[in-house]
Amino acid sequence: MYRDIYGLKDVPSIFRGTVRYKGFCEAWDALVRIGLTDASFPILNAGDITYHALMDAYSTNQQGNSVKERIANLLGAELDSPIIEKLEWLGLFRKKRIRFPNASPALILERLLLDKWKLEKGDRDMVLMQHEFEYELEGKEKLLRSTLVMKGADEEDTAMSRLVGLPLGVFTKLLMKGKINSKGVHIPVMKEVYDPVLEELKEYGVEFKDEITLR
Repeated sequence: MYRDIYGLKDVPSIFRGTVRYKGFCEAWDALVRIGLTDASFPILNAGDITYHALMDAYSTNQQGNSVKERIANLLGAELDSPIIEKLEWLGLFRKKRIRFPNASPALILERLLLDKWKLEKGDRDMVLMQHEFEYELEGKEKLLRSTLVMKGADEEDTAMSRLVGLPLGVFTKLLMKGKINSKGVHIPVMKEVYDPVLEELKEYGVEFKDEITLR
């Protein structure tokens, strides 16, 4: 996909990834394996049952004296493993009513995560994006690192909100001023779009810093 869009057909290797805290991927995989990311059906009595009861329903075929033990067996994890600790931190074993009528498992999980992951007063976020390009020029192997760092000011003026909202705001302004002439629906990979938007974003601290070193 990226090769064609960015004209990189002759580039031998492209890797794209996201850095996560240790244990994040394993915990998310556990949520998938349990079935909590399924959005294909509603749980009709979701407004009345507890998270504990929901997990109980997902683990009825497993061995164990408690819901937590049965979920651990379902996942092939130890009872005191980091995965089970994360599920407990989310509140999935609490006898607290879900209060979300006719919600799918995915919607129940989404609401729970939105509550647990929200920034508290005084919290700050940071977004880090880095591109690395290995290339050969005039017989020398080089590495170009292009890095963007954005730090949020507080729990409301966040780095994430800036990096999502500012590009759209700048683009909309340029469009209204007639500085972008493309018509119809497009993804923002056209030079006519991203060049002026990236240039103006520098005024808001949204800028990649380049560093070139020899390999």
